Amino acid sequence: MAATEITRWLDNLLTEIEGVRIERRNDKRLRVDVAAEALPALLELLRGRASYVHLSAISCVDWIDDGEFELVYHLWSYESQSLISAHIRIPRDPGVYLSVFDLYQPAAFFERDIHEMYGIFFEGSPDMEKFILTEWDGPPPMRKEFDSEAWVNDTFDWQEYRPDWLREIEARGGGIEIPPEEQR
Repeated sequence: MAATEITRWLDNLLTEIEGVRIERRNDKRLRVDVAAEALPALLELLRGRASYVHLSAISCVDWIDDGEFELVYHLWSYESQSLISAHIRIPRDPGVYLSVFDLYQPAAFFERDIHEMYGIFFEGSPDMEKFILTEWDGPPPMRKEFDSEAWVNDTFDWQEYRPDWLREIEARGGGIEIPPEEQR
């Protein structure tokens, strides 16, 4: 099949999912927006009938003003050498979605990472335990409401650090001229 025939075939196939919105970037890059409840059907369709067998990533965007998280499932087809990014939105509260581990085993890693960094729980995922922030007791650090500077100031006891070598640099006009609190 020629590239244009594959494009038409794929666009036609995707219409089998109700409410799907397609935005074609080029012959090799496609964005698909779909309701969260339709994502499993879309993924099954793409994997089973369109050869999008590789889940290369799941990414997350925190749309705090909208009260939603956007999950983006990046799927690659080795046959057509093309990428589909499937976008869904879920409510920030309760921040729960279902795992797609049963369709794509690499999803477990991505879901675990998103759970740790954003606090989203993926029902049915094989492991939601921390793996990077094992000693962390703060809120999920990638959420928009997380104030990293306030957390650092509340967590650590700061002390002045100005060794002789730094004072020499400052005397020659280098180093920090304006402390961070005065820059705001």
